[in-house]
Amino acid sequence: MDGNGQERTAMTVHVDESVDIRTTGKTGLRRAVIVTACVLAALLAGGGVAAVLTAGAADRKPAAPKKLNAATAPIERGTLQGTSSTTGTLAYSGSRSIGSGSGGVITALPVAGASIGLGQSLFAVDNQPTYLMLGTIPAWRAFESGMDDGPDVKALEESLTALGHFDRAPDEEFTWATRAAITRWQKATGQEQTGSIPLGRIVFAPGELRVAELGAAVGDQIAPGARMLTATDLTKSVSVDLKLADQQLGVLDASVAIDLPDGKRTTGTVASVGVPTEKDAPSGGKAVVIPVVIALDDPAATGALQQASVMVRFPTEKRENVLSVPVGALLALNGDRFGVEVVRPDGSTERVPVTTGLFAAGRVEIAGKGLKEGRNVVVPSL
Repeated sequence: MDGNGQERTAMTVHVDESVDIRTTGKTGLRRAVIVTACVLAALLAGGGVAAVLTAGAADRKPAAPKKLNAATAPIERGTLQGTSSTTGTLAYSGSRSIGSGSGGVITALPVAGASIGLGQSLFAVDNQPTYLMLGTIPAWRAFESGMDDGPDVKALEESLTALGHFDRAPDEEFTWATRAAITRWQKATGQEQTGSIPLGRIVFAPGELRVAELGAAVGDQIAPGARMLTATDLTKSVSVDLKLADQQLGVLDASVAIDLPDGKRTTGTVASVGVPTEKDAPSGGKAVVIPVVIALDDPAATGALQQASVMVRFPTEKRENVLSVPVGALLALNGDRFGVEVVRPDGSTERVPVTTGLFAAGRVEIAGKGLKEGRNVVVPSL
């Protein structure tokens, strides 16, 4: 029965598939068209239209199912180390201002970026060079026979020893041996051989220097004490101003990671931790910070960088002997619950609820029923 209450009639139509319309002529072609029309009419009269596509069916293959775009990663057991990141400045360390010990006209200056070694000239006033010697105490008086003993005498003798002019054990007493060593040094450097050194002719520094900036120009008339240049050490370091709330991160001799501007990472060691210091805040006003200096473990890792902003990662919380997975393996279940999708031995997966702990270095500490080291979890990827 159809929707109008009429009875449907099942009809079987036989079509002679051997008819070739290419060979039957007009009569055959007309007959084939009529038969086809009858078939369509019969189907329509029966209240239904059936379409069966069989051409080429034997050659078609079912579409392959789409694969899950995901990777797996093993559950690992080990130590997770948390970090706290803050911005630091990479620069040459030990910046200091160097002045002239005598007045007159500047007749020679180094170029910015030049390195000055032990016994080399820093600058010249009235054509009299000032030389670099190594020592931690400033040169504050002339060196001559009859002077009082002092650590500056020992520093001078140590430098003259390194230059090959003093052959005794350095001490704090100015003796005839000291005078003789000075004379040999003056001869080697083309100076007047007096056996004494007037104030302003040498500068003590803890090590070799790099000229960072000039404070005067050749031809300037200066007075004693005028700033000649700013110098630094030859090595670079990283300085960080820690907020008071983060001062617990400043631990002497602690190891830190340093992210460089080119994307590379190196390491360093906290070399000094200062006292609370008031400085200008980036947003304006003043802020109290803890200055921290970090020595580079591999100075060559910074390449040609002279100064740059870097990211310093201080170690914080550490968890030992814990299970962890990549953070990307976490699944949001219901509410604030998380889980992971564990791969079974047969390749199927199951979702296991987990309790999370420390997040560090792209991994997360987890605990849950049946979780073991070495089992794989799904890590979805785009």
